[in-house]
Amino acid sequence: MDETPRTLHELANRSGAWLAPSADAYERHTAAVVADRFDRIAWRDTYAQAAGLRELAEDLDGRHDHAADLLADVFLASYKAGPRLREPAEMDPSRLVNHQIVSSLVESPGFAELCRETAGDPYAAAMAVLAQASALRRMLESATGARERAEQARRARQEAARAATAVGEALRQAAEAADGNGAVPDPAADAVRQAIEAAEAAEAAARQAAQDAAQALGAAAPGLGATARQAVARAARAVREEAALMRAWGVGAGELERMPFEERSRLAERLRTGRLAQWADLIGRFRQMAGGERARKVENATGELVGVTLGDDLSRVVPSELAHLGSPELRAVFAARYAAGELMLYDSQGEQDTGRGAVIACVDTSHSMYAAGPGGITREAWSKACALALLDQARHARRDFVGILFSSADRTRVFRFPAGEPAGITRVLDFAETFLGGGTSYQAPLTVAGDLLEEEFDDAARSRGDIVMITDDECDVTEEWMRGWKKAKHRLGFRVFGVAVGAPRAAEAGSVLEALCDNLRSIEDLTDVHAAADLFRVI
Repeated sequence: MDETPRTLHELANRSGAWLAPSADAYERHTAAVVADRFDRIAWRDTYAQAAGLRELAEDLDGRHDHAADLLADVFLASYKAGPRLREPAEMDPSRLVNHQIVSSLVESPGFAELCRETAGDPYAAAMAVLAQASALRRMLESATGARERAEQARRARQEAARAATAVGEALRQAAEAADGNGAVPDPAADAVRQAIEAAEAAEAAARQAAQDAAQALGAAAPGLGATARQAVARAARAVREEAALMRAWGVGAGELERMPFEERSRLAERLRTGRLAQWADLIGRFRQMAGGERARKVENATGELVGVTLGDDLSRVVPSELAHLGSPELRAVFAARYAAGELMLYDSQGEQDTGRGAVIACVDTSHSMYAAGPGGITREAWSKACALALLDQARHARRDFVGILFSSADRTRVFRFPAGEPAGITRVLDFAETFLGGGTSYQAPLTVAGDLLEEEFDDAARSRGDIVMITDDECDVTEEWMRGWKKAKHRLGFRVFGVAVGAPRAAEAGSVLEALCDNLRSIEDLTDVHAAADLFRVI
């Protein structure tokens, strides 16, 4: 018996389920991570600057659909503090695999640690994406079957949507063909019935396809989770190591944030390769040690009280002497004893006052400085690490710093770091990487250092500079030069600290280095940064 509705009212009632849009008919999302426009701008800007991201996207897009959307999600998950993912039901079926991959990453035990390093830092978030590149490839490959099922579900959902639209169109045509009493001709009524049956079949197929896709995704989930945990751990390690590398070289977070992406990428590559990568730990330990010594030091400190002596330092006059100033008769006696340097003073034993002029590190870069000591640390590495810690020391004290690299008599290179200007990391790395080779001459670098301190004295009336001579060799100086050196030292009031690195003979009594220096020490264990700790208490 034919039960096809024949009136427009009956047809409309039966078509009602297809005329009102279902929840499945609303637009689905293609992004798994909820993000605002500023987050999306950060992604677009970073993607435009990062060649590595673009190359990865091109590689993945050649084999997998919607890979660019996946990279955006992985980036935003690391970039946002506390990322929030959409529910799977909100996602376009074709992006369900992306959603599952990102969910696996976010739910990994190490993801919170990763976010501590990457949140709010586009460069670090991009680095996390690139560190996970191989894992993303494996996860996409392993989820190929699930992606195919998801794509089938997407197509089935589109077909169901078209079938629902066809019901509405058939009903519209039936309304146009209806007579004044609402009766619909049989052909038009049959068309509505057929459209409804097609929509019902398409909806059933779409639901089955969605169920099949969910099952396939569920089957892939454990494997994705295991790979994701490894990927997150690797990314966290890579980002953490780079952050530590930057800190070891004194590159602050503020400086990194202001640095263009490609410049920061080049800097990271420069620090990760060659000699600089091998020095990072040593430099970090030197800086940590120097920071600790700075905390212990108080400029012009009196030190430990050990008795009473005579002198004219009014800051250390004993109270009984000061009492004389209260008596008019004894003031003249106080003045006479002050003029003669015979006031009674507290005697103390402590560290010598720090200097006020420039800190100058003369670093030997002759061929022998390539020699390695314990732990594979070269004399050059120890010397450069010490010099960079002295640079920090000078900047904390608002003193100029000058690094003088030297070898033979005609080979010196000067790097100036004025106190009032930022010590750019590029300049610091140039100083660290430069190696002149050749023999060793004391006169050449010390002459340059003396000239610089004299220039500082003439221009800014600053004296009491500090020169640190770091070398692994012995050499002579002429008598004439030594006489001039002593005169300049007396006039400018600078101090000279000597460090013989891996060369105990250069620091022996009667050596030329001993004659040049006020304070001399020999360093044989190059793994021990504390052997030079006293330098950072008095400079």
